[in-house]
Amino acid sequence: MAVNFLRDQFARFCYVAGVNESRLIQLLTAVQTGQIKPATAARQLKALDTHHLDFARVDGHRSLRKGFPEVIYCEGKTPTQVVKIAGAILKHNNNLLATRAGKETYRAVKRAFPKARYHEAARAITVTLKAQPKHAGMIAVLCAGTTDIPVAEEAVVTAEIMGNRVQKYYDVGIAGIHRLLALHEELLAANVLIVIAGMEGALPSVVGGLVDKPVIAVPTSVGYGASFGGIAALLAMLNSCASGVTVVNINNGFGAGYAASLINQLATGRHV
Repeated sequence: MAVNFLRDQFARFCYVAGVNESRLIQLLTAVQTGQIKPATAARQLKALDTHHLDFARVDGHRSLRKGFPEVIYCEGKTPTQVVKIAGAILKHNNNLLATRAGKETYRAVKRAFPKARYHEAARAITVTLKAQPKHAGMIAVLCAGTTDIPVAEEAVVTAEIMGNRVQKYYDVGIAGIHRLLALHEELLAANVLIVIAGMEGALPSVVGGLVDKPVIAVPTSVGYGASFGGIAALLAMLNSCASGVTVVNINNGFGAGYAASLINQLATGRHV
């Protein structure tokens, strides 16, 4: 009974004050009765609270569980829907990321939240009210050709807003492999590498054979007819003979950036 009472009280606190694990631990420590440990109560709170809109259920505790609030995927949503979801997120969080956003959606978000910024190449919107602390490590983002840059930029924007330092290396595909080999020393300094390629999708395998860090491969839909909209690159990456290469979906720069951020946090011993 006492545990349920404390859980309900702290859930209400989270809704009013915003979800922040350090604040929760501080509060739980201050009110600790001996019936429940602060860390145990915090774990229970991670599963609580959803903000109900007419068309969406916004996860109010995503940042507590995952280290970053829910991200808005804008395709298929109206600008009005995106603005309302963004409002629910920013009511309890300092940062916002919205992916696959057009300019009309950005203009609507900008009117509601003046600090909104549009990353045109990535088709992403960010709102930063208070930047995440920077992690010590570095994420490298490589892409094979200039036409792969939009997917690379989505990965970069995602990783940066989550508090990571990112180094970009663009147009380093294997058609001119000397361009890649000249970067060997710089690549070894990264904690994790995101490698993006279309066409035959060979770049992640080459990078995977050069470095001793995790490689996240991202196939893109760039290529002529037999590339099948990125399926050829996807299959090539899935069949990589290089160790330590994992693969996300076609054009999924966001997924790669998010995963790389989590890996970098573990590598540096710091969590958001």
